[in-house]
Amino acid sequence: MPVVTVIGDGQLARMMQTAAIEMGQSVRLLAGSPAASAAQVAADVVIGDYTDLAALETAAEGADVVTFDHEHVPARHLRALIDAGVNVQPGPDALVHAQDKLVMRERLRDLGAPVPPFAAIGSVDDATDFFDEVDGRVCLKARRGGYDGKGVWFPGTREELIRLVTELLGRGIPLMAEKKVRLDRELSAMVARTPSGCCATWPVVESVQTSGVCTEAVAPAPDLPPRLAEQAEKLAVEIAAELGVTGVFAVEIFLTHADGDDEARILVNELAMRPHNTGHWTQDGSRTSQFEQHIRAVLDLPLGSPDPVGGTTVMANVLGADEDPGQSMHARMIEVWNRFPDAKIHMYGKDWRPGRKIGHVNLVAGPGHDGDVPELRRRARLAAHYLVHATWADGWISD
Repeated sequence: MPVVTVIGDGQLARMMQTAAIEMGQSVRLLAGSPAASAAQVAADVVIGDYTDLAALETAAEGADVVTFDHEHVPARHLRALIDAGVNVQPGPDALVHAQDKLVMRERLRDLGAPVPPFAAIGSVDDATDFFDEVDGRVCLKARRGGYDGKGVWFPGTREELIRLVTELLGRGIPLMAEKKVRLDRELSAMVARTPSGCCATWPVVESVQTSGVCTEAVAPAPDLPPRLAEQAEKLAVEIAAELGVTGVFAVEIFLTHADGDDEARILVNELAMRPHNTGHWTQDGSRTSQFEQHIRAVLDLPLGSPDPVGGTTVMANVLGADEDPGQSMHARMIEVWNRFPDAKIHMYGKDWRPGRKIGHVNLVAGPGHDGDVPELRRRARLAAHYLVHATWADGWISD
């Protein structure tokens, strides 16, 4: 069977391994520790740092393809692997657009994709000029490394912006800024693309963010006008092709109304070039999960069907609470299953830490039951809440 090397050791790599097993193969993993989420379940693990070229070369030796569960491997190392004949998917020329937010914004603008007004911030003057340009509606971002609400700031005043920019540039953090938009909903359009150019798209998803972290995803996005769903899917395919993305690709989207405009429109927020949190619903709600599809795509195999298996699917993240309950996670899972036998629980083998993603729950509505979406969302939230807190948010007591 083909050897697929995955650089990264988090839950995305762990779930790629699960998919690979079903396909009769196993991934080779470059992990930072034997205790890492993916390293716990993979049969072939190389321990090393993804910023170390020698470790990357060891993990890539003899592999049919090298792919990732994050986008942070230095581009110069990936080019060195390619020069040595390694098949890297996606390649560094695509990945740079997920590594550097300013590079991404500039390229999308050149392609004519819808993006918010933005600017490079190399000085306090750059920041105050942009502040005036957008009437103080500034979202300040670290160009590299931010995720789950980290590396994003919303200064309320010019003075706060000056203080932030002075501090962050003084710490050597490259910055950009974009206009803070009026946000109606957040969406995610996901596509898988092979090196030979074949594509498959899943239904557009609505994601719910809490303090910058995705807490829920609903597929397909409820009450999304068909023209916007079609536009979002088409946009994801076009961006993937233009940037040369291979594997699973997520386009995070703002659904917004421009000032004085009655008609909703979409704006690109972020890009992810690997399986994505908003695609976890596909494990139980799609004929082909994003993890299986990613492996198929980077190996240039025929893509699987992305069609939903039933009606709506709701995914609710399990995030570590401020304090970890005394009840074991195993006991919490049993309690959830006793109340919701159809809940699909996916745990990542991670220790508790406040706010940490340690698992997720999927609930799938049967065909023809899309009218039950609010109830499906309520049940998913209750299940995730119990797994986090070991209490039922609605006060339910078992018989």
